[in-house]
Amino acid sequence: MSNHVIVVKLGGTEGVDFLAICQDAAALFSQGQCLVLVHGGSSEANQLGEALGYPARFITSPSGFTSRYTDRRTLEIYIMAANGKVNTLLVEQLQRLGVNALGLSGLDGRLMAATRKDTVQSIENGKRRIIRDDFTGKIETINTRLLQTLLEAGYLPVIAPLAVSMNGEALNVDGDRAAAMLAAALQADTLLLLTAVPGLLRSFPDESTLIHNLSQQKLEEALTFAEGRMKKKVLGAREALQGGVGRVIIADGRVQRPISEALSGKGTVIE
Repeated sequence: MSNHVIVVKLGGTEGVDFLAICQDAAALFSQGQCLVLVHGGSSEANQLGEALGYPARFITSPSGFTSRYTDRRTLEIYIMAANGKVNTLLVEQLQRLGVNALGLSGLDGRLMAATRKDTVQSIENGKRRIIRDDFTGKIETINTRLLQTLLEAGYLPVIAPLAVSMNGEALNVDGDRAAAMLAAALQADTLLLLTAVPGLLRSFPDESTLIHNLSQQKLEEALTFAEGRMKKKVLGAREALQGGVGRVIIADGRVQRPISEALSGKGTVIE
């Protein structure tokens, strides 16, 4: 597989312009650019959970990372929102733009295999709590051959952040880190993490504190000041670079031509 692959992660937060991203992806795809899209579904899952009377719950790990508490019912709601709605609508938009997009999740063809976490630790009211019914996992392997087959056949894969456990269970996995693993498996030239801010901010939410360039050595420092959701993007960036990806760009997904703008140097470029 050529390293001229770009993996684009579309944030699942409100404000990210999915249509603008699809239009830009279609333009680049028509020029022969090899693309893989990975998306989230947090906002849609939150809305669906509220509508079904089963609102989302979030837990904070001892190291300060916030994630969705995913019991079986929450997992099914997330599958409906992320894989059922967001994935299908992205494929629809791309198909309307003339791109032969193919939607799938990490469950399909064991694209992303993960180890289910036996226990998850949460800090609640200053006390440590052990959670044992969580359907989240850590991605261990990527079915690179499946992705290569799709790319070589001229498809644009659109991937929902779900993985399959060693026992065949569906698992919720972090979208940014899934994108990082996929990018590393493909030895991608670039991983783009598109979100609802201009890039990594030294002082969130002050957009004037945008960091334009960040060395790989400074990523650990960035973890100390990155705002909640951005911490996982920084972790994803570190894992992608360690896996051989050429560069990672955290950039604004609210603008016109967001992929092209990021590739031209807008956002936070990490090399």
